[in-house]
Amino acid sequence: MDYAKMRAIAEELAEYAEHLEGSWSVEISSSGPILAMMSPSKRHEGTIRRIRNQLNTQLPATHPGYVCENGPEIEHPALGRMRRPDAVVLPEGSLDEEGLAVDASQVLAAIEIVSPSNPDNDYRDKLADYPAMGIEHYLIVDPRTGTIEVHSDPANSRYLSKEPYIYGDTVPFGPWTVDTADFRRYGKAGDRDEC
Repeated sequence: MDYAKMRAIAEELAEYAEHLEGSWSVEISSSGPILAMMSPSKRHEGTIRRIRNQLNTQLPATHPGYVCENGPEIEHPALGRMRRPDAVVLPEGSLDEEGLAVDASQVLAAIEIVSPSNPDNDYRDKLADYPAMGIEHYLIVDPRTGTIEVHSDPANSRYLSKEPYIYGDTVPFGPWTVDTADFRRYGKAGDRDEC
């Protein structure tokens, strides 16, 4: 199926999702349009905020005019992919352009916080889609295990470089660093580290 048809189906799914309870996301993967319920926890959102704030203090020096923001949709029509990362590094001006999605060629980095309910999406599906889309840097933060993976050097549908870290490390991420000392793991109900 061509991308225009998949995009039309994705837009119909998005309209349908507006009438459902909860928060929903529509993406286009290698198998076509996907409708997924989003239920990010406070821990998930807190981690994204910490990363976004750190990168936004560094970007003026490394990439003037770029920002790290909670994910707008990014697309690569030739590949037939549309994804919505938790956060992306992209030109600030691209957020003011007409349309629903940012062209993947404008994206320097994608950041995902692993969901307890669907970790394969970040570790398998997006780990293949982001390098295929030409996204240079991919950060996976896993609050289930307190681990971080930094992927870089895209080649076809894989990254050639993978560096593992744990919570507490200062993580090199492309030309930036991410201090993970204040990151919180998902926990059990009643724990001080509750989701």
